Amino acid sequence: MTRLKPIATCAALALACPLAAQDVALGAALYQTHCAACHGVDAEGAGPLAGALIVQPPDLTALQAGNEGVFPMVRVVMRIDGRDPLVSHGSPMPVFGPFFDGPDTPLQAETGQPIFTTREVADLAAFLQALQD
Repeated sequence: MTRLKPIATCAALALACPLAAQDVALGAALYQTHCAACHGVDAEGAGPLAGALIVQPPDLTALQAGNEGVFPMVRVVMRIDGRDPLVSHGSPMPVFGPFFDGPDTPLQAETGQPIFTTREVADLAAFLQALQD
């Protein structure tokens, strides 16, 4: 029983650490490089490649509105990094997790619990969250 106490203490300290701040400007640059071709420069779903897709890209500025006013952080992160794949044009939406490989950083999920992803995905998610009305 005494071995569990140090493990529990370490786990509690890890969860007590503040979540890392995300960089919206870096997220915007990543969006323009990796997402704008399909989702559009304005993120409203009308990028130059959208016409070639069977399933049209969603309006990323309305994610929060379409989720009862709560930004769906977990769903956004998991779509970007590939844990929740989406079939768009006969093949999966590009999975950007391998492009953004690196150490995990925590984000706060809509439930208040931490979700871990890479720094770049966290920045991109922060940018998308900043676009919400």
